[in-house]
Amino acid sequence: MEIAYYPGCTLHASSELYDIQSRLVLGKLGLELKEIEDWNCCGATSASKTDDFLAVALPARNLGIADASGYPEIVIPCSSCLSRMLVSQRRLAEDPELKDVINAELEKKVEGSIKIRSILEVLLPKARSGEIAEKAQIKLEGLKPVCYYGCLLTRFPCDMEVPDNVENPQGMETICKALGAQPLDWGYKTDCCGAAASVNDTDTSLFLMSKILKDAVARGANCFVTTCPMCQFNMDAYQDQVGEKYGIPERLPVYFITELIGVSLGLSPQEMQIDRHFVDAMGLLKELKLI
Repeated sequence: MEIAYYPGCTLHASSELYDIQSRLVLGKLGLELKEIEDWNCCGATSASKTDDFLAVALPARNLGIADASGYPEIVIPCSSCLSRMLVSQRRLAEDPELKDVINAELEKKVEGSIKIRSILEVLLPKARSGEIAEKAQIKLEGLKPVCYYGCLLTRFPCDMEVPDNVENPQGMETICKALGAQPLDWGYKTDCCGAAASVNDTDTSLFLMSKILKDAVARGANCFVTTCPMCQFNMDAYQDQVGEKYGIPERLPVYFITELIGVSLGLSPQEMQIDRHFVDAMGLLKELKLI
């Protein structure tokens, strides 16, 4: 089965491994990702903070391309891209005049017909149906992740239907349990890691990340699991700085949900590029004899 796919800028740059994993894992589960043609940046961090019109217009162009693709659904793994595309689609549906202004400049017009889904929305039915467990070759026993959703996946700047509990989502926990892992309850699953502020307000971001890391360690977690490339990058790339500044000696690998599913399905860690993490992500898997 084919499904439209929008990787966004991050999955073609710093989180390229997430793009590779998404294609591999969903392919193993019977879904072929068809990247929409000639997509553009959705303006995730910059446009949404500086120009309200561009914040709608940039993702609108992608929506027009997606509508014209003929697919009923599109999957967007990046939480920030997902938010911008959903918000743009909602704004255009509620403001016909704005929609006409933007569509007048687009070769492929926004129709609002395509269903936008997060990667969790695509994976969850396969976990609940037992398909993931049936195809799993390795049970992730001994893996005790805290599921880190970040601040964008369940919160939006306008009223939006959210397919999970806003404050206490359970989608990743459901998938982890299907893989044989033991996800732990904790208090920071929807807290902000600082996102792009890690560049221009590093101290604040490090403080936010320190709270997240401290709670994960206090709960007895041996890793994080996330779907957001910004959350993954921040908690992975800055973890040494956070630990040194706030006296936290422990280091926890930060896995994408696709990595855990891929390991369970028997995909090679090298093929999925798990060895590219800043915090060693191979050691724990080897220690638990999962690879």
